[in-house]
Amino acid sequence: MNGENWQLSNPVIGLVVVGLTFLLFYVVGFLANRKSASAKDLYVGGANVGAATNGLAMAATYMSLATFLGITALILQLQVPFILLWIQLILAIPLITIIYGTSLRRMGAFSPTHFIRDRYGVSASIIAALFMILVSIMYALGQMIGIAVTFETLLGIPYMTGLIVGGLLIVGYITIGGMAGATKNAAIQMFIIALMFIVPLAAIMKAVGGTGWFFPPLFYADMVPAMMEAMPTFFDYQFSPKWYFSIIPALTIGALGLPHLAMRVYTASSLKSARSAMVWFAFILGLVFSATYAMGFVGVFATATQGLTVAPADADKLTIILNLVYNPEWVTALVIAGAISAGLSTLSGNLLAIGALLSQDIVSTLKPDISQKASLRLGYAAIFFGGVASILLAIEPPAFLVVSILWAFGLAGVTNAPLIIVGVWWKEANKFGAMAAAVVGGLLYIIVSPFVFPNIVLTGHALTDGLGLSGAMLAVPISFILLIVVSYITNRMPSLSNKLTTQADTELVERIHGWTDVQSYRYSSKIGAGITVVACTAVAVWALMPWNM
Repeated sequence: MNGENWQLSNPVIGLVVVGLTFLLFYVVGFLANRKSASAKDLYVGGANVGAATNGLAMAATYMSLATFLGITALILQLQVPFILLWIQLILAIPLITIIYGTSLRRMGAFSPTHFIRDRYGVSASIIAALFMILVSIMYALGQMIGIAVTFETLLGIPYMTGLIVGGLLIVGYITIGGMAGATKNAAIQMFIIALMFIVPLAAIMKAVGGTGWFFPPLFYADMVPAMMEAMPTFFDYQFSPKWYFSIIPALTIGALGLPHLAMRVYTASSLKSARSAMVWFAFILGLVFSATYAMGFVGVFATATQGLTVAPADADKLTIILNLVYNPEWVTALVIAGAISAGLSTLSGNLLAIGALLSQDIVSTLKPDISQKASLRLGYAAIFFGGVASILLAIEPPAFLVVSILWAFGLAGVTNAPLIIVGVWWKEANKFGAMAAAVVGGLLYIIVSPFVFPNIVLTGHALTDGLGLSGAMLAVPISFILLIVVSYITNRMPSLSNKLTTQADTELVERIHGWTDVQSYRYSSKIGAGITVVACTAVAVWALMPWNM
């Protein structure tokens, strides 16, 4: 079972499915967003989304097209160690709610950068917003690549044509629908993603001899003895403990800084609804993420026992290849709908985040007297041009489409997450520390990545560097250290003390945690800050040591 050109023999089936999918999403988006008259309506859907809808939308936003294309390529390459990487991704949105989402929702923020502006001032918020625009574009880039690959591989359309046509269709859909349309569509997309991933996977498992095919997310485990016999090294933890630890700063902390994920918390109708949405999110995300790992597992099993050959250049297409080999073409066409739904849901969040960052966190900050109508128009324009930028960057894509996505996680963890986490939980954090952390940490992360200065990397291990694991393990702790140390020092410098709004910061921190009385001892522990600095220093030093993979 070899294939140089994995695609549908009858592209019309795929085109019909794709056309109907886009038609549905355009109609839902238009109807949902037709009453949007303000920036709040555009970016948080009026902040009145119910728990079930919001939970499904959160899961769909986080799912991304990489669930269908890209993740299985990493499973082919990493095998069982990928499950630990996958677990870190699953933790993200519940941690967002626990660590700072509820506090920022109580504050009434549009985005994490809104909090940074109120907490640290205009300069820090603009720096953070610029980095977050880069993060969102890089994250969107992976989705655009996936959409183009889907059209190219399955429909016989050239990559460039698929990129431009598919990309513009998606950008138009998101621009028209706004957050209200994106949220309602994302809930629908989540059902499509789950159905079109798990059901075809069950048929594939049955075809390769799996007796637990009727519930793939868990019962693929019945194939473990056969896998052990055919490929004993599959379950080996072939990397060092340092590699597994590096996943935490790169992906867990990185995900805490992703603006499009945090924005979902702000769409909830209440704090209770935001928390309830986590139950729905965790359930559906766990179901599909488990199935994703099962798909990768079955793909490795098929290459080891069924004579299936997947060239390295086709690794991103493993999910589609398995469906083309083991399922009828009309099933593969439905899988296309699931893949496109996954890309649409995540791109919606990315481009809405770009719109909010540009129009609300930069322009409206610099021009606070801008009219509501002008701000709304600017938001639509920002969403559109953010999508166009992603299309242009996807013309020369990285080898694995998931690389740009995971690299963006690390940059968010360096430039955004520390400012929010420390800002919410430590009153002494100030604008000088925030700016130092974002600028130095962000530039360091970019410099040590293999994409800018290939000769300045920490490990020389292409996969580790490309995914941002090594860079994040160094830059994230340095960002935390700079934020705490610079804030602590500048708070005690007489020449700067009059430039710091310490009392205002204190009152803000108390208020977002729900306190009505202000007490100086809350959220001001020097011991806790000191422990954090010591721990981060140890991690940064460890990151500089040789990596024994």
